[in-house]
Amino acid sequence: MRIGEAARASGVSARSLRFYEDEGLIVPGRHENGYRDYCRSTLDRVLVIRSLLESGLSVRLIKSFADGAPEFAEEVRRYRDRLAARIAALNEQQAALDAFLREVRP
Repeated sequence: MRIGEAARASGVSARSLRFYEDEGLIVPGRHENGYRDYCRSTLDRVLVIRSLLESGLSVRLIKSFADGAPEFAEEVRRYRDRLAARIAALNEQQAALDAFLREVRP
């Protein structure tokens, strides 16, 4: 399918599809006239990429996955651990603010 159809089917913009291609995350086929041709497996890959980006992973890290780097899972674990630490710190800050607000309530 062409880029407009692929954008509608995957839920990402044509611009995002071009960006993913420029970054080497996907490699759509090409018609003789040069138009991109997106197959089902490429669209499935786009959905995975989108999910990883929405999870906060960087394009650099996702590209290592696309390149088949074996340490990808370990990088994701480290990212998750950093995220968990940030969440814990934010929860502590929220608890401190809640305690403060309880004290200043008239």
